[in-house]
Amino acid sequence: MAKTCAITGKSSIMGGGYSNRVRATKFNPTGKRRRYANLQTKTYVVPELENRKITLTVSTRGMKTIAKKGIFKALKDAELV
Repeated sequence: MAKTCAITGKSSIMGGGYSNRVRATKFNPTGKRRRYANLQTKTYVVPELENRKITLTVSTRGMKTIAKKGIFKALKDAELV
């Protein structure tokens, strides 16, 4: 299973890791590191689908979207239903 949010599509990105000393003197950077989205595994009950349970990997931003729109509309917008 990919580390991607089912609702928003968020995944990991590469970011630079610089110490304050590197910033001050323009020496070699400390390298790149992968920054992951805050993903959670949640189980939702969808009343429109005869109370079927759906387990999703969603980011915390995706959880707020589900809370605002409702689970069925969020799934339709993400083209999962």
